[in-house]
Amino acid sequence: MGKVSSESSNVAAVTTDEHGYKVEMPRELSLWSAIGLGLAIMACPYGLSTTISIALQNGGPASILWGWVFISLMSICIALSLAEICSRFPTSGGPYYFSYMLASPRYKKISSYVVGWLGMIGNWTVALSIIYGTAQLIIAIVPLWNENFEPRAYQTYLIFLGVLSLCFAANFLRQKHLDALNTFSIYWTGASVIVILVTVLSMARNGRTSAAFVFASFEENSGWRPGWAWFVGLLQSAYVLTGYGMVAAMADEVSHPELSVPRGMVGSVIAAAVIGLLYLIPLLFVMTDIPSLLAADQPIPILFQQAAGTSGATGLMFLIITIGVLGGVGSLTTSSRCCYSFARDNGVIGSKFWKEIWHSYLPLNALILTVVVIALLGLISFESAAFSAFTGVATITLGSSYAGPIMISLLRRRKPLEGAVFMMPSWLGFIVNTVSCCWILLSIVIFSMPTALDGLNADSMNYASVVFIGFAVIAFLYYVIHAKNTFNGPPASNYEENAQEIDMDHKL
Repeated sequence: MGKVSSESSNVAAVTTDEHGYKVEMPRELSLWSAIGLGLAIMACPYGLSTTISIALQNGGPASILWGWVFISLMSICIALSLAEICSRFPTSGGPYYFSYMLASPRYKKISSYVVGWLGMIGNWTVALSIIYGTAQLIIAIVPLWNENFEPRAYQTYLIFLGVLSLCFAANFLRQKHLDALNTFSIYWTGASVIVILVTVLSMARNGRTSAAFVFASFEENSGWRPGWAWFVGLLQSAYVLTGYGMVAAMADEVSHPELSVPRGMVGSVIAAAVIGLLYLIPLLFVMTDIPSLLAADQPIPILFQQAAGTSGATGLMFLIITIGVLGGVGSLTTSSRCCYSFARDNGVIGSKFWKEIWHSYLPLNALILTVVVIALLGLISFESAAFSAFTGVATITLGSSYAGPIMISLLRRRKPLEGAVFMMPSWLGFIVNTVSCCWILLSIVIFSMPTALDGLNADSMNYASVVFIGFAVIAFLYYVIHAKNTFNGPPASNYEENAQEIDMDHKL
């Protein structure tokens, strides 16, 4: 395990790319694969299903529908901001590499290190939340058939380990097979949304609600003041529309990454925004019994049962669960690449071990580390507030890692972006970048809050900040003890010269 293979690949292992890194993995992923990977990680129908209880408590339809529209616009702004930077510096290092290249010499090292840890924690917790949420949906099917069944924490955790193992095994696929799987996720997600839309609207066994309810109803059941409740309810949408930036971790395996990765980021967000609307509006039209949904740990199976019966609900849940598994596979893929990339610049404890490539195509040690960390963090699931902690940490840390390079670029008046393959007009770029940073800073505050004040106790508290601080302490201690002497950022000394040679005719 961990031994670098001497087998031949599409590129010689001795060559280096324009960023100064040894080329160790083949570039066999396509643009559609990048979009599919982004869609798989965001996993719209799955993500909106597992977190719908948050929005139901905090605003109901107003948070579910208009929260989705608002977050979609914010996410497009962030994706456009990242796309500019990624087209200038297309490498799997992602935000931490961007921060190093954008920052002034005095702050390159520390900004890169902080953003690197935020990104890695974000990648791990996104993968954790997707896989754990899928386990919750699987076990939530049982009460549809047996009303007396009450799932226990250990049962959910065992299913979680099973889903984690399946996603781990799928990551042994080579790039060309991952490409096919990522492309398949586009078709499966689109087809699933259409099937669910037609099924729930045509059957609607409990009747249908009015347009006024869908588009104008506000219901607060969390104890927060109405205005603040709507913001807290945004966690449902913000959690889903987060993983698009993780696509940057695949830049070393995508052909023409300066084009494909930025397009993959923006394209996946736009596609997800449309898919989300097509999924949410039909659900709201058959949401006739909100009290029963609020009483359920996972409302979506109950909603499907009310609309399509037990057998129909089980079939629809299979579609959602498959999307969750595809998202778990994709998030493990990007998480392992993120860990591998940061390790090759000595940013991780035991970097020498985690940066090795197995059989010239897989960062196996980084993948194993990712799986172990996720399995251990999953033990928090024995507390009832675990899932809100997972989603909160994932949203906060990934958002913060995106904000780092965007804010640095703004502070330097976007001058380091000159020469980017894709670049917004200066005036538009300033607006989009500023909106992105302001929203991310506000979201850090919002998503650290408990999702409900009513009945708040140790079990229902939002532990996102606790998990975040725990990782921050580990990163700080490692930096003080070791990394400040070994972490010097990426080997980017030759990049500035080579970047000027990018073909400017390939504008997005």
